[in-house]
Amino acid sequence: MNPDILKQIIQSRKSIFPRDYTAEEIPQEILEEILNSAHFAPNHKRTKPWRFKIFRGLQKTELGEKLAETYREITRPEVFLEKKYVDISEKIKKTDAVVAVCVNFSGLVPEWEEIAAVAMGVQNMYLTCTANNVGCYWSTPNTKDYIGDYLGLEENQKCLGFFYMGMV
Repeated sequence: MNPDILKQIIQSRKSIFPRDYTAEEIPQEILEEILNSAHFAPNHKRTKPWRFKIFRGLQKTELGEKLAETYREITRPEVFLEKKYVDISEKIKKTDAVVAVCVNFSGLVPEWEEIAAVAMGVQNMYLTCTANNVGCYWSTPNTKDYIGDYLGLEENQKCLGFFYMGMV
């Protein structure tokens, strides 16, 4: 192992936004490698609290529409921004894959530990994206708190945001 390679990946990790993604698809094996890397995050009592739902193609478009409509529903008219409403689904259209990042609370450890484990899993995904020249960023819009039914979340689960990915 070469620690300099790891150091270089850590230092070059950054959020890259959908406006900078190309139309090129992320190869399936790289997408699987990115998602699999999250499973190596430390987690107390091995609860493996991360739950991911991957959206591509038509499902991704539907997610964008759902998030935009949810924004409209939960936003008071005096602060509603039409540009933000349009941007929500446009941003998703520019990505190749969107991952709903969710946590499953086991009840075996404090909730913050399971949230931290999920965050470490997302960091692993960030680093794996960086190593594979895949742009990514983790977004935590308020709408995430209103679409649990849409995501099929159980009572002990919560959406922590969305991980956007695209080739750069």
